[in-house]
Amino acid sequence: MPTPATAPARYGTAIDWPRYLPFLRWRHRVTRANLKDDLIAGLTGALVVLPQGVAFATIAGMPPEYGLYAGMVPAIVAALFGSSWHLVSGPTTAASVVLYSVLSVHAAPGSPEYIGLALALTFLVGLVQLGMGMMRLGSLVNFISHSVVLGFTAGAALLIGANQIKNFFGIPIPGGTGFLGSLQMLWQQAAAINPNVLAVSATTLLVGIVVRRWLPRLPYMIAALAAGSVLAAILNARLGQDVTGITTVGALPASLPPVSLPPVSLDTARELGGGVLAVALLALTEAVSIARSMAIKTGQSLDGNQEFIGQGLSNLAGSFFSGYVATGSFNRSGVNLDAGAQTPLAAVFSALLLMALVLLVAPMAAYLPNAAMAGVLFLVAWSLIDFKHIGHVLHASRSQSAILVATFAAALLLNLEESIMLGMLLSLGLYLRRTSRPAVLPRVPDPSSPRRKFVTAHADQPECPQLRIVRVDGSLYFGATGHLEEQLAASSAQAHLAIVGDGINFIDIDAAELLANEAERRRAAGGKLHFIRLKREAREFLRRGHYLDRIGADSLFDSKSEAIAAIHASLDAERCAHCELRIFNECHGVAHPPATAPLRIALAGA
Repeated sequence: MPTPATAPARYGTAIDWPRYLPFLRWRHRVTRANLKDDLIAGLTGALVVLPQGVAFATIAGMPPEYGLYAGMVPAIVAALFGSSWHLVSGPTTAASVVLYSVLSVHAAPGSPEYIGLALALTFLVGLVQLGMGMMRLGSLVNFISHSVVLGFTAGAALLIGANQIKNFFGIPIPGGTGFLGSLQMLWQQAAAINPNVLAVSATTLLVGIVVRRWLPRLPYMIAALAAGSVLAAILNARLGQDVTGITTVGALPASLPPVSLPPVSLDTARELGGGVLAVALLALTEAVSIARSMAIKTGQSLDGNQEFIGQGLSNLAGSFFSGYVATGSFNRSGVNLDAGAQTPLAAVFSALLLMALVLLVAPMAAYLPNAAMAGVLFLVAWSLIDFKHIGHVLHASRSQSAILVATFAAALLLNLEESIMLGMLLSLGLYLRRTSRPAVLPRVPDPSSPRRKFVTAHADQPECPQLRIVRVDGSLYFGATGHLEEQLAASSAQAHLAIVGDGINFIDIDAAELLANEAERRRAAGGKLHFIRLKREAREFLRRGHYLDRIGADSLFDSKSEAIAAIHASLDAERCAHCELRIFNECHGVAHPPATAPLRIALAGA
């Protein structure tokens, strides 16, 4: 019997089933022992996502049950069609806060219109992610640098805290007030803080900190919410809810995710276009980064484009089962790995067990105080700020620090999706600035070295009056031609110029045209442009574009020793006779050593 991976197709060609059904690639890992480990890990993951789903839905401005729905069907699809063995998808803090930022300007959070827009955005995000995966655009997430993620996440953390000030302190703050506005209203209403609400939220926060710090094996969110709920029940029983002012989340529907139809239209796509791209890129960056970190620990080979496809399919499926944007979760993925998960079935089991738990415990949300949820979200927000790596960036690089601070400030003062785009543009601008200034280093033989090894020339080191040798490190493309032209002009005192090209990875048309013009200019002035150890790809490009005809094929050399010997013979003999610098061995009338001599090796490796 042929296996599915090698089964012949109807017309005699083999179908690569694992390409379309990637879960077939790890089916050999599914054993009885591994199934047991996956089941235990799945149960642990289900217990973790239960309070997280409610908390993240609150951040996203969605009804609490939608956070649980986002951890069901999307998690199953992402596990089966992704690449990582341990990545667990579902609702996350970052995706939730960006979704709120994108949609809150279009509809009131929690309203039917808002929920419809959330489902439509999730569908469009899935479509973009799937398209990027099909087109193998996995490298695009690399343009969201680590500094952008750190700045965005820190800004999102403060926004989460600001949005929960009203529930933490029990004071009225209108929705959409913003970070600075929320702090101002807290200051103005300090005398109106509800002590009962504050007691519940502070107790929840402190219990969460204690359990997370000293009892890490316990689910700190569940412990914190339980403590806050018990205190709220005691206060309401003694004083009455009218006196305490402690409100609850309300009972959740004890049901499986209902089927939904995302209200997608051209108008909706135009309205949410910028937000869709920002959410898609952020979600993919989060998922791929987590999957890579998991793969490093386990030694798994990861396919980033397949992960794009898995994430895209998971959001497409989630939008039809009442789930909002899902992506890889660092907390649940880490718990999944630590719990001993062996295959992606652990994530599937986690989603299935979550469905069972929702049917059992959803009505208990009627006893869950909003103040307790605020305490947990304060703890979540604090844990999002990566102080350690922020400190590293601030000490290591001014440019990366500027990107981090700009992204952080934009997250607080502008929309979150705009802060991501700003960070990407700044990162891209920094990259272009660096690559547009390839290093052009003058090289001379070291007179103090017995082997005359080539070194970078300093200002006080003499160079040959007729021949200048420079080493170019970097790609030569349209953005670098201005800088290159300036550097070549600085070498115009010598008629001959030799470029050491083994550090040139790429040459485009603009740069090739510049080099051909420079060769013709030097030839007209009685000199020449030479290349030493130019890479084969660069040579082929110059040849295909007929630029080599203008430069001269005899100007290409495989080693410095060969180049200097040939160029020296074409220099002005009278100027050489009156020159006292004696830069090269040839200047002393010494024949160049053969290819096997130590000097040749030293020169070639300089």
